[in-house]
Amino acid sequence: MARPRIKDVARHAGVSEKTVSNVINDYTHVSERTRRVVQESIAHLGYRVNLAGRHLRKGRTGIIALVVPELDVPYFAELARHVVREAGQRSLTVLIHQSGADREHELAALAGFGSDFVDGIILSPLALTPDDLREHPGAPPTVLIGELLEEGADHVAIDNEQAAREATGHLIALGRRSILAVGGRDATGLGTAEARTRGYRAALSEAGIPYDPSALLPVESFRMSDGARAVAGALSRGARPDALLCFNDQLALGALRTLHEHGVRVPESVAVMGFDDVEGGRFSVPTLSTVAPDKAAVARTAVQLLQRRIDEATGSSTSADETDSAVLSPQDRVVAHRLVLRESTEGPADS
Repeated sequence: MARPRIKDVARHAGVSEKTVSNVINDYTHVSERTRRVVQESIAHLGYRVNLAGRHLRKGRTGIIALVVPELDVPYFAELARHVVREAGQRSLTVLIHQSGADREHELAALAGFGSDFVDGIILSPLALTPDDLREHPGAPPTVLIGELLEEGADHVAIDNEQAAREATGHLIALGRRSILAVGGRDATGLGTAEARTRGYRAALSEAGIPYDPSALLPVESFRMSDGARAVAGALSRGARPDALLCFNDQLALGALRTLHEHGVRVPESVAVMGFDDVEGGRFSVPTLSTVAPDKAAVARTAVQLLQRRIDEATGSSTSADETDSAVLSPQDRVVAHRLVLRESTEGPADS
């Protein structure tokens, strides 16, 4: 059976095709009776709006790309779910691409994958440099999440420095003084790890605790195996921490395993704090205290900013978002975070 078209709906409802179009686009000047008749005909015939055609008429594909380093990292999987849901509310389809933290793959994404089939990109970069952004002025509309490469780029993240300061401060308030930073990176830069390291060091300084560079445990990636390996290495070198600030929950879960294997009790001997509030931390033994970013707000803000950039690029608007020049200047949006205190730091139960 052929797919019903607008003219079929118009014939069934006894109205013009223009009236059907007005109902579909929710124009206010259509009477309630006519609107009801058209909607009943749409439901009876099973008519569906051709979104592809609508987008193409506006110079768009209706597809955006979400580019993340690794899809099997729970934080990115959970974030992707929020992005897909938010985009769907704007009739956008999301192409999810895994970059593997590889610079060539991230550059390909920044170049729109060599074609015009995406209207814009939400990108979580790990390998790109500020120069890469500056050298791609013709890139599709792009919003960065996580790493901030360029001050003039649209960017959405939590305040990582402040979050790490609060998390470290909580550990200090528990009486912990020998705090290892798993995933720490003592270097200048705008990356997430650097920002969290600055927050960690600031909290130590505020408490009058000397900073020890050997307390930073760098990792190759932010997986459970890396957290387990980093903590095992520190223990074998004679480190005797009373707390761990882990720069994501995967590192923290790996650290919990190593501490268990070494007979170290958590939180009695070592308190453990993670970042990201992924589902696995709510079911670990003990349950994991963590910094919880508002992932839904990250997704909502990123999609909103990207929609505005797409509207700007195509000279049209498909949303009720503001589009004045102040809004369209480069945006660095900070979304909320909170500490979730669970068993790994002797905090109250919180699921």
